[in-house]
Amino acid sequence: MAQHRVIVVGGGLAGLAASVRIAEAGLPVDLFSMVPVKRSHSVCAQGGINACNDVARQQGYSEYQHFDETIYGGDFLADQPPVLEMTNWAPKIIDLLDRMGVPFNRSPEGRRDLRLFGGSLFKRTHFAGATTGQQLLYALDEQTRRYEVEGKVNKYEFWEFLWPVITGEGDARRCVGIVAQDLRTMQIRAFRADAVIMATGGCGLVFGKSTNSIICTGGAASRCYQAGAWYANPEMIQVHPTAIPGADKCRLMSESARGEGGRVWVPRKKGDTRAPRDIPDAERYYFLEERYPKYGNLVTRDIATREIFSICVDDAMGVGGENVVYLDLTHKDPDYLTRKLGGILEIYEKFVGEDPRKVPMKIFPAVHYSMGGLWTTYARGAFRPGAPAGEHKSGSLPPVGTALGVGMRYGAHENMRTNITGLYAFGEVNFAFHGANRLGANALLSCLFDGLFSGVSVVNYVREGEPAAKPAESLPAEVFDACVRQETAKADRLLATAAQGPGGPETNPYVIAREMGEEMTAASTVVKSGPRLEQAAAKIASLRERFSRVRLEDAAAWSNQSLSFTRALGDMLILAQIIIRAGAMRKESRGAHYRVDYPDRNDAEFMKTTCAAYDPGAADPHQITYRPIDADLVAPRARTYGKVDG
Repeated sequence: MAQHRVIVVGGGLAGLAASVRIAEAGLPVDLFSMVPVKRSHSVCAQGGINACNDVARQQGYSEYQHFDETIYGGDFLADQPPVLEMTNWAPKIIDLLDRMGVPFNRSPEGRRDLRLFGGSLFKRTHFAGATTGQQLLYALDEQTRRYEVEGKVNKYEFWEFLWPVITGEGDARRCVGIVAQDLRTMQIRAFRADAVIMATGGCGLVFGKSTNSIICTGGAASRCYQAGAWYANPEMIQVHPTAIPGADKCRLMSESARGEGGRVWVPRKKGDTRAPRDIPDAERYYFLEERYPKYGNLVTRDIATREIFSICVDDAMGVGGENVVYLDLTHKDPDYLTRKLGGILEIYEKFVGEDPRKVPMKIFPAVHYSMGGLWTTYARGAFRPGAPAGEHKSGSLPPVGTALGVGMRYGAHENMRTNITGLYAFGEVNFAFHGANRLGANALLSCLFDGLFSGVSVVNYVREGEPAAKPAESLPAEVFDACVRQETAKADRLLATAAQGPGGPETNPYVIAREMGEEMTAASTVVKSGPRLEQAAAKIASLRERFSRVRLEDAAAWSNQSLSFTRALGDMLILAQIIIRAGAMRKESRGAHYRVDYPDRNDAEFMKTTCAAYDPGAADPHQITYRPIDADLVAPRARTYGKVDG
């Protein structure tokens, strides 16, 4: 009898949730991670995870309200059925995490506490202080270790994914394993699998400085794209409004700070150099509260980011003439802040040297998240049992408690599958849930939902789909050996350049990476324009030409980090090209994508998914088209968050 296996690439929440779900179904899992699983980037999530519970329901909240907020927050760019199903599952996911031992904050009555988060007027964000991601990751890792002890999960930590092994052509393509490299011994080898799940996170390093970990290059997603997987909505990059600017990177100051009452302001008088405590309240400009009185400091991230950017860059009203504003918590009780926000307060104090309980924090926006990612499909469910789709097209919310059915069909093989059979994408590396802008505290939810819900789809595919008749272990060795030779040749070419000696800044991978990050941040983050994107396209093309002559300064045969980084740099430059190209082609403003030359949303032409396909044999390898959006539940409406003009 065939021994089926599943490979999961990525040790964050999406990868761990998938590993647990698949192992509990009896299939062995090989789990690959570039770093120890508990150091995956999910550990950096701070503020919380959204879900409707009984307390939220007493406020008049519902799963459907959560769904509507997510679609509205994403500016109507997401397919609606997967989002509906994610929000339907959210309360069950929280209950499961609670049983796993996640130390959620509690109210005095012993219920799980809730906080406000951007894009909602309801408290519906569950949290564990300001280290929610860490607590969730550790809990999922404990569950994974249970299956590791039983021999159902085999961890490959310090291994880097290099390429998916794919058989067949066209629609008959099938992923049957991966090639990976041990970052300690530098061994490159192939691993067979009947299904491969990519759960490798975002691509923050394409922009140089970001709130992401240094492993978040997007290299794995780029390699899948180059191997034939489609990449969707690459232009949709989230810039978080509140981060600590740094010389090396930017450090996140969670949205939970605003959710717990933090206020964003600058002195009303331009050039006011007084200490913040010496500036009376009447002489402070709480610009988010004045411009958005309904939501105040809890407007969505894209809106808050643009307002802060405008205050500092356009109006030159930044604190001390710099590109920073105050995020002020000093009016709150210090003990309360320690209980609710201790994790981020310690980070600020460590890296800035000031206690944010006593002195307002100085913050500025920073690249944070990619709403775009590998394109995935799904099996649509019945929105309400026996009812036709489109029943709620008006956009008005149904009564609280209304039965809405399901958005996705549980267990269907195609849920979160890429356009390549057997290759799946879970978590931030896919594009499925957040449209043009992610709501804060929906990231942890989407990662866990993917693993827990679509993990069953992977199990069913392995047992009922192509692997049932032709398992990966039955395929000839040459299928895998050829892919190993391909990746070994790439590594050898790069290592051979070290013998040529230093080539100067033109061919230094770290210089090229810095220039790429600076250009991408300047051209394709908070505000964009056609001419600036064209300029960036030329610059990235120039950097790719320089990369073709890149030289390593380290030829070590053991733990060669320069090789890993340089290889990823080539893949990041490819992602940079489609981010810029897609941004130039989308001639509208929607969510995080703001074009000063096209400031309005254009539903008639662009309420569609950008879809990039890679053809290495074409004169232009990046083929970008648009796919229709499944929007039968909520009709698009103006996305204003109650803004007051003037």
